[in-house]
Amino acid sequence: MSADRGVPPGWGGYGRGSSGYRRILAALACAGVATFAQLYSVQGLLPLIARDLAVTAANASLTVSVATMGLAVTVLPWSFAADRFGRVRTMAAALILATLFGLLVPASPTFGVLIALRALEGAALGGIPALAIAYLNEEISPWHAGAAAGAYVAGTSLGGLSGRLVAGPVADLTDWRVATLTVSVIAAAAAAGFVWLAPRPRGFAPARDPDGRPAGFGGVLAKLVPQLRNKPLLALYAQAFLLMGAFVSVYNYLGFRLEAPPYLLPATAVALLFLAYLAGTVSARTVASLASRFGRRSVLVGSATTMLAGLGVTLAAPLPVILTGLVVFTAGFFAAHSVASGWTGALATTGRAQASSLYNLSYYAGSSLVGWSAGFIFQSLGWAALAAALAGLALIAALTARFMLPAGRPPLR
Repeated sequence: MSADRGVPPGWGGYGRGSSGYRRILAALACAGVATFAQLYSVQGLLPLIARDLAVTAANASLTVSVATMGLAVTVLPWSFAADRFGRVRTMAAALILATLFGLLVPASPTFGVLIALRALEGAALGGIPALAIAYLNEEISPWHAGAAAGAYVAGTSLGGLSGRLVAGPVADLTDWRVATLTVSVIAAAAAAGFVWLAPRPRGFAPARDPDGRPAGFGGVLAKLVPQLRNKPLLALYAQAFLLMGAFVSVYNYLGFRLEAPPYLLPATAVALLFLAYLAGTVSARTVASLASRFGRRSVLVGSATTMLAGLGVTLAAPLPVILTGLVVFTAGFFAAHSVASGWTGALATTGRAQASSLYNLSYYAGSSLVGWSAGFIFQSLGWAALAAALAGLALIAALTARFMLPAGRPPLR
């Protein structure tokens, strides 16, 4: 992995089909596995953790929420570091730190220690989603960056899926500690793959002040101001918070519903619920063509509406119908996330890393705050009340997109 350099004259980014394009997508796929396999490996194990450590469903969900909150509060510091030291170097450092903390999680002697280690693991992982889209937009041709962003989001869905699918069966054979250790070992191998595959950055230039010296913290912080005054960007940040909050809440608590009577599903079967992520993998890859035809705003509103429809279907009692609703809901979410995350990079003309970081801060703040607080609704009122509350969030997101985002069919980047 070479040192980052300034932008070469005339550099227009790797085109689709080039060696550099393929290596970037492969490297980011490895980063997605290393990040999201670790981040969400405990999600399918929450009922087991609740029983083993004698905590409630809402408290067990903190093992997910503190990790995503740690990620949310560190995306901006990681973006500042990347502006100084380069995207690839910073992402590699983040993956190595996260893997080290992940390997310590299974040894947690108490619930408090487990929560602390998960928070540190999430804080380290903040360096990946904070920088991946900025890295992609700098290194890939603007004509192909939208499709590449969709491929990256699809890869993150596979990363999250892999961690959950491994953890569930391993936990059934052993316990949740061995399951999380197994996922961390897989993540370590994926982190090594990122370091090996990521090509030398060619589109990155370190942030500098007007005198040509490396920009200080204040100069980089100033890049946040335009993003916070940009109405369309604020609307995209709202999408991230509301839709991700709803998404994580469904996967946090559906396992508790299906582990209880009349379903009584074991941990392995609960883990298989996450196969619905494959619908997200497909929708994230295909949504770029829909956005180029109908416009990003229309597709974003349609995706949030699809999430609403899927939530409604999960209210049914038969298990196959519930699973169908989960697939529809998941496809809608990943389509929305693919459009919104890629659009963030396209709308930010300056401070692209900071714009992406603010999107990710909103995204993981929604995961943390909504994902945890939704547990109190579920514990007190049940699944129907939770689904209604989450449907309200998706509706607000759709209305925000409709009235705050520009119409038309801008060229995908």
